[in-house]
Amino acid sequence: MDEMEQMRAQALAAINAAVTLDALEAERVAALGKQGWISALLKTLGAMSPEKRQEEGPKIQGLRQEVADAIAARKGALEAAALEAQLASQTIDLTLPAPEAPQGSVHPIGQVMDELAEIFADLGFSVATGPEIEDDWHNFTALNMPESHPARAMHDTFYFPDTRLHNAAQQRSMLLRTHTSPVQIRAMLARGAPLRVIAPGRVYRSDSDATHTPMFHQIEGLVIDKGIHLGHLKWTLETFLKAFFEREDIVLRLRPSYFPFTEPSVEVDVGYSLVNGKRVIGGADGWMEVLGSGMVNRKVIAAGGLDPDEWQGFAFGTGVDRLAMLKYGMDDLRAFFDGDARWLAHYGFSAFDQPTLSGGVGAVA
Repeated sequence: MDEMEQMRAQALAAINAAVTLDALEAERVAALGKQGWISALLKTLGAMSPEKRQEEGPKIQGLRQEVADAIAARKGALEAAALEAQLASQTIDLTLPAPEAPQGSVHPIGQVMDELAEIFADLGFSVATGPEIEDDWHNFTALNMPESHPARAMHDTFYFPDTRLHNAAQQRSMLLRTHTSPVQIRAMLARGAPLRVIAPGRVYRSDSDATHTPMFHQIEGLVIDKGIHLGHLKWTLETFLKAFFEREDIVLRLRPSYFPFTEPSVEVDVGYSLVNGKRVIGGADGWMEVLGSGMVNRKVIAAGGLDPDEWQGFAFGTGVDRLAMLKYGMDDLRAFFDGDARWLAHYGFSAFDQPTLSGGVGAVA
């Protein structure tokens, strides 16, 4: 036992004297490893008599625990010291000047989305969302689009092959939504009426040129209430466009049109002025189409689970990318998705340019 006490004292002294984790690990292996001296002591218990084992076993187990605790304590102290040294060497000089140019920017689409949400929130609208992978009932049928409607054609719509939902003995094809209008149906089914929502998001169509891309962004607006008429629609759109373009000389023209999900339907043109040969929203030098809208079709209200004899509403939709192009002077929609750092540096926005109605929803790009 005198020898065991001597080995204990030597081991504890070596552990406390270890200055690196590698040295401490070597002491652990020497004492507690498979060939360690404490492991060797534990192996001797099997050859002892039961009485002797009851006497010596607790001593050896206590020694083992004492050494293990000493190793753990020393390891914690060494790791804390290493972390303290690392933190001391990795200081940040807060007196260094800020970079001359921002290292990132907010994409124009994100900026315009924030502007739209701010404007419509002030008008009492909430934001509704829906899945981008949609079924054809929500995307077409519930919006009063018959099976023969050209928008359902394969050359316009991205369908998923061999994917169908089975619902009430009806098969529904799956597709990438072609507009955000399905959110109108989902919002009516989920929230009922009265209802006042906008639905911004990505949509997909098989088209690509300077003013069209296979993926782009839309925003839909929907109001469902009692006694709603076309005058409410015109006032809402006029108020929205004045706030968005930050001009009071916004003039609207409503032209009769056709959409399956609205009746009557109107295209909305906004007046523009010619400035240095470019069209600028505001004034009356000419007209530019910016929105599609109308009174919600009775069949669409019924598909949303509401009684069309009790509830009426209006809806409108426009391209977020197109609004960004008109407001901030871009001329090619494809550049929005090229990821060109030079384009983003020119047209991007500072993260501090948060749109507010009091400070102006626009910002200097």
